[in-house]
Amino acid sequence: MTTHLTKDDFLKKVFNYEQNQDWKYEGDLPCIIDFWADWCQPCKMVAPVLEEISDEYAGKVHVYKVDTEAEQELAAVFGIRSIPSLLFVPMNDKPQMAVGALPKGTIKQAMKEVLGVELEEAA
Repeated sequence: MTTHLTKDDFLKKVFNYEQNQDWKYEGDLPCIIDFWADWCQPCKMVAPVLEEISDEYAGKVHVYKVDTEAEQELAAVFGIRSIPSLLFVPMNDKPQMAVGALPKGTIKQAMKEVLGVELEEAA
């Protein structure tokens, strides 16, 4: 299940940019952060895909959502200019941003390459 983040949640679970100049991920699992808005049609296309990924990868990755209308400061901190924007956050490396309504296969490929997370294929 995806989790909606407020600024306070973000500071605790992802990155406390008020205390740290340099990137320091606060989470216990890699994560994907979906920057979205209610009025955005492509965001509505990505939402069910991220719900599926959240369920399929439960215990391996967190899937967070940030409403750019409600959390304008977070959107500004990450320079969000178009949505949907997906931020892939690995455990020990810099996050990488992808912009646009990505298909599930592309998201899963980025999870494998950026986050080092993939599902075990059934034999």
